[in-house]
Amino acid sequence: MKTRNLFVLSSCFFISANFSVLKLKAQTIGWLVDSTVNVIDGYGPLYINAQAGDTIYLKAGSRDKLLIRNFKGSPDRPITFMNKNGVVNISTNDYYGISIVNCRYIRFSGQGNSINFYGIQINKVSRGSGIGVGALSTDVEIDHVQIQNCLYSGIVAKTDPDCLLKASRDSFTQFNTSIHDNYILDVGNEGMYIGSAFYSGMRLTCNRKDTMVMPAVLNSVKVYNNIVQRTGWDGIQVSSAPLNCQVHHNSIINDSQAETKNQMSGILLGGGSKCDCYNNKITDGKGDGIEDHGLGGNKIYNNIIVNAGQSFLPNDLKQFKHGIFVSDVSVMKDSGFSILFNDIINPKSDGIRFQSIKSKHNLIASNLIVNPGNYNLYQTDNTSFTGNDAYVMIPNRAANVQLKNNFFSRNIQAAAISGTDFTILPGSPLINKGYQQALSITTDFNNERRPIGGYYDIGALEYNSGDDRFFDTISQKAILYPNPVQSKLNIRYVATDISTGLFQIYTSTGQMVLQQAANVLLPGLQELQINPGKLFKGTYLYSLKQGKEIIYGKFIKL
Repeated sequence: MKTRNLFVLSSCFFISANFSVLKLKAQTIGWLVDSTVNVIDGYGPLYINAQAGDTIYLKAGSRDKLLIRNFKGSPDRPITFMNKNGVVNISTNDYYGISIVNCRYIRFSGQGNSINFYGIQINKVSRGSGIGVGALSTDVEIDHVQIQNCLYSGIVAKTDPDCLLKASRDSFTQFNTSIHDNYILDVGNEGMYIGSAFYSGMRLTCNRKDTMVMPAVLNSVKVYNNIVQRTGWDGIQVSSAPLNCQVHHNSIINDSQAETKNQMSGILLGGGSKCDCYNNKITDGKGDGIEDHGLGGNKIYNNIIVNAGQSFLPNDLKQFKHGIFVSDVSVMKDSGFSILFNDIINPKSDGIRFQSIKSKHNLIASNLIVNPGNYNLYQTDNTSFTGNDAYVMIPNRAANVQLKNNFFSRNIQAAAISGTDFTILPGSPLINKGYQQALSITTDFNNERRPIGGYYDIGALEYNSGDDRFFDTISQKAILYPNPVQSKLNIRYVATDISTGLFQIYTSTGQMVLQQAANVLLPGLQELQINPGKLFKGTYLYSLKQGKEIIYGKFIKL
């Protein structure tokens, strides 16, 4: 039986005099909601017939808060709420800008017109958060919304349990939370607060008894392509998300401005989370760049983290802030963290601080770490640590961590990368020096293919020009020249392993007429010279076998 919300707010409904609701639906135009409407209720008489795939439009212009409740689409046909004919501007002195209550399979989007990328703009929420998704809501997508000037958070997406226990872990799961292409700035708390921070349980007083309840988990969380700027607390926080979670391609600028203890990071992967975190850029925040307090078994890669914590109490070096920080808060025993291909530039304290000892088979590889602030502190203080420990600090030597092919430097010039966009420059020592077992990472920060040139580069960006690009071209096929040929034939190709090889030439009818060994003693660019002078004029086929790989082609003999 459907449960109605216990409180009722007055509502009104705008529709053009030329259309009835049914006629609008028949023409797939949808409903148009006037800016004076504060509640859209799927159980109400105006929307009781709303079906999966329908669109409910919000009239452009200024409005107060909006409550959306009791709507249900379907997995492949959500009910969409979208701006119409311009920008919807929301400003309120209340506790929320948009509240989504008891909904499933819905999309809230500012893509109602092609001119405005953020077609819905929440400009002020003086006593609360910009958007709240709760009260057992699930399967919700939020996109192309700008949110600013909120007392609390930009977006909150979670249902906290209460004494009715309908939202406890064994009764409810929040599925398919997708938050992308939004712009959040100048909010007092988190830019995004997704999932409960109390994964291990929270205490309530129920019937005058102290009761431990377990919050719901979130399965399938996607947070991507968002810009988050000037938050009071963490930029993006995702907790209690143990399955199919990704946080990627976000830009976080100036996080943690309120300097609130335990609320200071660009991206926080909280207790109970197992989120791959990649291709994010985190700059000039007061907190740690990325904190991972999750279950383990995830990858953190292709992130660019610049000046993490540098502006937080800069004269107090004992107030640590790191590029990446990993803890044992909720680690599953023997799970592992993989921290790969990140650029960490000028962190206040350590580049990576790895404090997990419950995890196993951890890998820190192919990271570029420049100028960690704790270098001089460790070099001069009275401990067993040295300045080099500031690049990757492992306080407890019982931690099971492998360090592979990282590049550490006190200055950016030694890495030979751009000081503005961090691209790799010609001749950089990062080129082709990455760890070659890259755990299925096939692109870099710019979404370019990785590796290029047959070998992985160190850092978030793959070198993409010069000899390395040439190597990449010929690694896909052999370059044979001149073609046509008279007396000397050259074959260039890239070999990635030491191997035995064979180059063979055939007639067009398949008869082998010449062969030459093509053994590889040192991986990299190879060049063979063949003398085809004794061959008759005509077209020939060739094969180049290296280990288990064979490259085919043809040439013309003059």
